[in-house]
Amino acid sequence: MSRFSALVFTLSLIVLGMTCTAFAQQPAQGAAPAGATPERRPPAPAPLFFREEWKQVTGLPTEHPITQVGVANPNLDLKLYGVSGKDIQENGLPTNPANPLHVWTGLCEGPCALTLREKNNYVDLADGGKIRWYIKVSGFHQVRPFIKLLDGTYLLGDHADGTVSDYHPYEFSLPDVRWIKMDANKVWTRGNLLEKVDLSKVDEIGFADIIPGSGHGDGGYVDVGWIEVYGKPVKREGK
Repeated sequence: MSRFSALVFTLSLIVLGMTCTAFAQQPAQGAAPAGATPERRPPAPAPLFFREEWKQVTGLPTEHPITQVGVANPNLDLKLYGVSGKDIQENGLPTNPANPLHVWTGLCEGPCALTLREKNNYVDLADGGKIRWYIKVSGFHQVRPFIKLLDGTYLLGDHADGTVSDYHPYEFSLPDVRWIKMDANKVWTRGNLLEKVDLSKVDEIGFADIIPGSGHGDGGYVDVGWIEVYGKPVKREGK
């Protein structure tokens, strides 16, 4: 073999070795490169925890104070908050699309709130929890989520929904909401927005209207039709 042929043969071996090494270092098809951050998968959708669409009460006028009798879901307990909480009214008719059954805050002379408590379970809203509700507002009023935690802490969310023109369904994720502590007796906020809130055991969930109502006629109120809460049930102690 000539000196030139030997040189070509040696270079060919070197190139072949480098190619094999590079191929061996490539990750298997579909595998993440070494040191790469694993792909984050979105949480599984939370199940429907409860739905409330209110119940027409026989023998009462179309507009009347909301009480436990007006709650359609037999597994839910109604709670009213604020000095004016007792003034939250049920109104509307199930057969009237323009004025469906709803609760209404127009007669609340101060901030007021309403929650629903599932009798047998807390709800875990930390992983994929969300609210869907069907609402309309008047004036500058907005509907905000209002919850009670297992330890008795009341919280109001910074998320707000509502348009004046008509009823609309809204949906939002609760882990995205920022929360502030509430004085439940007066429905007043206290302190600053909290950096972290444990939503793994929520006792009650509903809404608050933090602006006084304007009475009958347009000007200032919220109308809340059906409410759906999505989250994982957590058995109550002793149940």
